Amino acid sequence: MNSRITILDLLQAKRDGRAIAVVSCYDYTTARQVGQAGVDMIIVGDSAAQLMFGFDSTLPATMDIMVALTAAVRRGAPDVYLVADMPFLSYQISAGEAIRNAGRFLVESGAQMVKIEAAGAHLDTIRAVSDSGIAVMAHIGIRPQRISTVGRFRAEATTAEIAMQLIDLARQMVNAGAAALLIEGAAAEVSQIITERSEIPVISCGSGPACDGQVLVAPDILGLTDGRLPKFSKTYAELGPRSIEAFRAYAEEVKARRFPDDEHSYHMKPGELQRLTDLLGRTH
Repeated sequence: MNSRITILDLLQAKRDGRAIAVVSCYDYTTARQVGQAGVDMIIVGDSAAQLMFGFDSTLPATMDIMVALTAAVRRGAPDVYLVADMPFLSYQISAGEAIRNAGRFLVESGAQMVKIEAAGAHLDTIRAVSDSGIAVMAHIGIRPQRISTVGRFRAEATTAEIAMQLIDLARQMVNAGAAALLIEGAAAEVSQIITERSEIPVISCGSGPACDGQVLVAPDILGLTDGRLPKFSKTYAELGPRSIEAFRAYAEEVKARRFPDDEHSYHMKPGELQRLTDLLGRTH
């Protein structure tokens, strides 16, 4: 019997009022750990451009990078519901190209859903990808791929007028066929209204506790991120300092020639060293 989580499981969780735990991660090793931790969903986010490759925005993530990372995560967590992030320029050019790129995630990576940072201009794209048989998570609120047009990000829907716009946008996304919503950086009160009015799962990324699920990135959860975290993020372990200590201890042992020791070395079979010595002697 297949134990992989499906969209039906997520819909049932919403109906039952069970919160959906979501982690964004980008590699096989972390995914293996996440997959054993009771997490329901993994989003392979284009934030990999920042947290794995050191760029200052998500824009440098490419389709090839995202497909490879998503496939690695699927191998590490075969039963978790898997969402792949559509990177910049993978869906904006045409609906046909969006379908083709979304399909790559399903065929090449084993993803079950794709995430699209969506505004009103993308409704036809959401509809086209969904109509092609690919589940879509519409990402509204703060949309990091718009960094070049907004300069910096701030909380969304903090006034009544803008809140009405976000509520209406969420409704349009659902009507266009979105199978899930992700709301980033929006006022908690507004996210609660959207969640209560939506029949599909609504995931919060810094948008308050009333959504159907919550997502954080794995490096923040583990304490591996340098600098100030977003207001909504929370660290559950301080592995960054512990990792540095481990690397330092390793470097010190190598420099002091304490590593590797006999326990961590391979040896010739009994009697073979003498045979080797004899063979070497015959060559001189």
